[in-house]
Amino acid sequence: MEGQVEKNKEDPKRVGPPCLLCRATTTQLFFESKYHRFFECLQCGSPFRDPATFLAPEAEKARYLEHNNDTADPHYQAFAKPVVDVILDRFPTTAKLLDFGSGTGPVVAKLLTDKGYSVSCYDPFFAPNAQLLNDTYDGIICCEVIEHFHQPLQEFQNLYKLLKPGGSLICKTDLDVDTTHFKIWYYKDDPTHVIFYKKENLEWIAAHTPFSEVTIDGRIVVFER
Repeated sequence: MEGQVEKNKEDPKRVGPPCLLCRATTTQLFFESKYHRFFECLQCGSPFRDPATFLAPEAEKARYLEHNNDTADPHYQAFAKPVVDVILDRFPTTAKLLDFGSGTGPVVAKLLTDKGYSVSCYDPFFAPNAQLLNDTYDGIICCEVIEHFHQPLQEFQNLYKLLKPGGSLICKTDLDVDTTHFKIWYYKDDPTHVIFYKKENLEWIAAHTPFSEVTIDGRIVVFER
């Protein structure tokens, strides 16, 4: 089977695992191909990859190492610029910032450092300084990170705790989820992308965590503490 799957509540083969975000059991298979199997949650609206197909940590790290994340590359810098612009608009250079999931090439941290900011970088694979997670920050940056969360609700709750009162979590991800034309959507093809976001499940997160609100502007999502 390849492509869209017609929803059928009566067919147990189409009933999926618990939702990756809200853990509801009302999930249904909506896309299946040789390399991918995705379910959609009928409660919070989350499209998510079948956890049975998640990469092992070693394979996940190897996949990230395939990315050509050169911080001096102008195309890569342009890719990160929307996040940098939010920081420039919101925070003075004295702000305490954390680039969470900074990856192999922390371009956001590099661009902000060039502007006079001090940015700490944490990544479970490439900058695993756990001491940084014992501190609090004015702003936390997740640039193309939240789609990799295996336990998204727990991750968002933990990120909230790392923010100072009045702080902001600034995320960038592709919110253009079209389950009707999912087969040709490039974002699903990265096997480390396990959950996708849209207005419905982002508002669910805001309602089920202590964040005061969430705002969405293109590919930028900001949660307020």
